[in-house]
Parts: sequence; structure tokens; C-alpha cells
Amino acid sequence: MTGAARPTSRDVARAAGVSQATVSLVLGGKWRGRVSERTALAVRATADELGYRPNLAARSLRLGRTRTALLVVPALTNEYFARIYAGVAGVAAEHGFGVVLYPSPEGIGPARDPFGSARAAIDGVIASSMAADALAGIGDGGRAGGLPLVMLDSDPAPAGGPPTVNLAVGDGIRQMTRHLLALGHRRITHLAADVGTWTFRARAEAVAAELAGVPGAVLATERCALDIAAARAAGMRALTAPGPRPTALLCDGDMLAAGACKAARGLGLRVPADLSVSGFDDLALAAALDPELTSVRLPAEEVGAAGMRALLELLDGGSPRPAELPVELVVRGSTAPPAHPRP
Repeated sequence: MTGAARPTSRDVARAAGVSQATVSLVLGGKWRGRVSERTALAVRATADELGYRPNLAARSLRLGRTRTALLVVPALTNEYFARIYAGVAGVAAEHGFGVVLYPSPEGIGPARDPFGSARAAIDGVIASSMAADALAGIGDGGRAGGLPLVMLDSDPAPAGGPPTVNLAVGDGIRQMTRHLLALGHRRITHLAADVGTWTFRARAEAVAAELAGVPGAVLATERCALDIAAARAAGMRALTAPGPRPTALLCDGDMLAAGACKAARGLGLRVPADLSVSGFDDLALAAALDPELTSVRLPAEEVGAAGMRALLELLDGGSPRPAELPVELVVRGSTAPPAHPRP
């Protein structure tokens, strides 16, 4: 016994009362500005009801596309980049695209082209600036081998550069700095990620600018790698340096804050009674620490989704504008007024 014939786009068009061209526009994700949202919803609902699925292989041959995007990120041991991937993959699936994940070795440096010739196997690239060096290994050795490229967490300033999707990291670190100042902290050490990318430079510049005009404020900086052990060592250096001890450690990430808390405990200091510690990222780790960590929440899934939408716009011949997504200060138990507030 043979099953029912597979529904076609013509069947969807007939059932929805629209043309095949309209069905193609809607299911191909190109309907905005050409088809009303009401019609698009009706076409999608009809396609779902009929069980229609586009023949992506035939469409790819017709368009000369593989309908595959490459996501270049540091190794996925960091929850933030796993959430970026989830956002990219969700939008990609809505438009019949697949996503190939391409972590650079140990998060840095060039990596071997996973396809032999990326240009022949993918349509475009979304890359984190923290893994930008890996792009040298793709395609012809240039930035993404000349493929359409969208950068995440990357300096939006260069004219003629690729489209960027960023977080308002400067605003996030300013919110955190103002929170610590409002509590009464004036001796603050910035545990800064020793990574030479725009996102961390923007944080350092924002902290320095925010404290520059505050009477009595003293800012110190300790740099370290993005891991707990390195942050613990940096925290120990900050807390045992000559002179008055800082009353707050402002950290570039939750992993660094976890290391800072270990350093405090190792010195017999209580968080937050003796020392306030703040993070950045608001990973699951932030709520697992005791006390729970004051942090800055980053909408990582939205960053990934916006990056994929920008790539789709590029592939359709558009010019995506730089995007900056807001962040949110989340106050928890790891920050409090200093033990001896300024008079």
C-alpha cells in the first residue's frame, strides 16, 4: 500500500487562496514588505496543516546555495557561546538553514578549514570577535574567505567592515560601577580579562571613565586569563597588594568572579561583609555561588538570533545596520556597603 502523495507548494497555495509565488516568498522568509503578516501567518498555518515541507535540495540547486551558515566561536565550554549557538540555530531553522559549529582550538588562533573549501560548502559566516583569528583558516585565507560575514561582540567603528551585532557592554559595566559607588565603595579593583578584543577594551574604558570624576575613588586593575584558577590568583594579588585593601572586586565575567570569591575565602574574608564581588554575563554559575552573584545579564540567545537575521539579510542583498542589544544589571547577595564606608 502506498501513502498519500506528498503535498506541494501548489496544494498550499490552493488551500490558502494565494499564489505559488506568495507561498514561496513566505516559506522562503522573504515576505516582509511584499506580503501582509496576516497572509504570511495563514500560509504557514496551511503548510503545517497539510504537512508541506519545502524541497530544500532542489531550492539550493536552483539558487546556487547550500543553505548552511558557519558559526565561528571559541570552544563551547563557555555557556555564553552555547546560548549564542541556540539563538543562531533557532532563526536558521525557521528559514530552512543548517548551522555548522566551528570552534577555534582552545578558543584562540587559526583553525583548519573544516570543509577543505568553506566557500564551496557554506553560504556565509557568523563569528565572535573572540575567535576572529580562526577566520584566517577558512576559504582562501582572508576574512571568511570572502564569504558574507557578520561579526558578534566586535568593534562597530571600521567603515566598510562587516555588519556587527553587539551587546551594550559599556553600559553594563557602567551600571555595575554605579551600583558599587552607590553602596559606598571607593577602592575598587577591576579583575580584567586578559583578552585583546573590543568587548573587553570597551569594559575597561567604561570603568575608568566612570570612576575618573568621583572624589576619593581609587581604581586598580589586575589582568588574568578567563578561567577560575587564574582569577583566584589575580584576586589574591589584588587583596594582598601593599596599601589599603580594595572593598570591591569588579570582574569582567562570572568565571572571574568565582575565582575572586575563592581568593577572598582563602584569605578569611567574607563576601559581601568584608568584600563585594561582582560578575558579568549572568551565567547559571551566578545563582549557584553562595552568596549568589550580582552580575550583568547578557541576552546571548538574542545576539545569536540577530546575527543570523543579519546574515540572511546580507544573503538577500541587503545592508544590515549595526545592532546593539541592551543588557541588565541583576543585583544579588555578593555586593553590599563596605564594612567601613566613607564618611
